[in-house]
Amino acid sequence: MRKFVYSTLLCFSSLCVAQDTYQQPSSDAALQKLMEGNKRFTSGQPLHKNLGLEGLSALKEGQEPFATIIGCSDSRVPPEIIFDQGLGDLFVVRVAGNVVGPIELDSVEYAVDKLHCPLVIVLGHENCGAVKATLLGQENVPELDNIYPLIAPALKKCQAQKGDILMNAVKCNVKEGVGYLKSTPLIAKHIAANRVKVVGGYYDFDHGKVMIIPD
Repeated sequence: MRKFVYSTLLCFSSLCVAQDTYQQPSSDAALQKLMEGNKRFTSGQPLHKNLGLEGLSALKEGQEPFATIIGCSDSRVPPEIIFDQGLGDLFVVRVAGNVVGPIELDSVEYAVDKLHCPLVIVLGHENCGAVKATLLGQENVPELDNIYPLIAPALKKCQAQKGDILMNAVKCNVKEGVGYLKSTPLIAKHIAANRVKVVGGYYDFDHGKVMIIPD
């Protein structure tokens, strides 16, 4: 079961009715659930749950996603599939380069503050085109005029790192997004109250595995 359920009594005059109340899992439990889904995906044993009209009908009154994903628009990285989750499980924000600007921040804050989502993951991926284009310089990617300034500062922080330049850049970009989210007043308040966790992830095309990036 995705959420814990308990019943309360609502009383109107002399009439009392039972109402189910949903409680989100803890941040750690949400992360474990997400990674278990990715493990099913990589092992070729996805559940394909909640994908039909029956699942849609059950959600028409509202949503209670257990994780928010800020992912890249890249067609090869659909969060619901690589984490083997169904309708209503994930609150997904997708933008080229998985950047976190003002619009993306608004979506995350809504998920955390209004939907009580206990987990946020900024998800980068192998061979990201937006990050690769940014490495070439802004004059080479005029179509990324609004995205380039959100990626470029992060890349300066990893120029001296050894190893694969693009992989390092993708991970630095993810860390930049995570750090920015953690520094915003609303998200920071929820982190301090242990109501939400913000982490970074890296998706590997070769194995389909998502690795959590250490802070």
